[in-house]
Amino acid sequence: MAEVDTEINGYIVPKNSQIFVNKWTIGRDSNIWSNPDSFDPERFLKREIDIRGQGFDLIPSGSGKRMCPGFPLATRMVPLMVETMIHNFNWKPKKGMKPEEVDVSEKFGVALQKAVPLKAIPIKL
Repeated sequence: MAEVDTEINGYIVPKNSQIFVNKWTIGRDSNIWSNPDSFDPERFLKREIDIRGQGFDLIPSGSGKRMCPGFPLATRMVPLMVETMIHNFNWKPKKGMKPEEVDVSEKFGVALQKAVPLKAIPIKL
């Protein structure tokens, strides 16, 4: 909510106006990201990014008092869970399937899910 009349990039924003930030567009800004519509998770390894959403380069989980309440827990737990699974399982595709044939597509919903769930089967060592 705008607390006072203000101007942003030439646009007048009257007092008491609600302002919505288009997070989708920010994450696909070609002035910030090269090939913004390409799947390239390594781009985040190449830059120093404030993942808390303070800099408007990336706002993955909201910002400020409206930030996702699970964000701090997720940033600690997700890597730990992935590391634990990698450490405790041997991973390979189904018999007769090449690694590049594994379906990694997603299904959109309240929580992002794999379209075809992965199945972990313990392998005798």
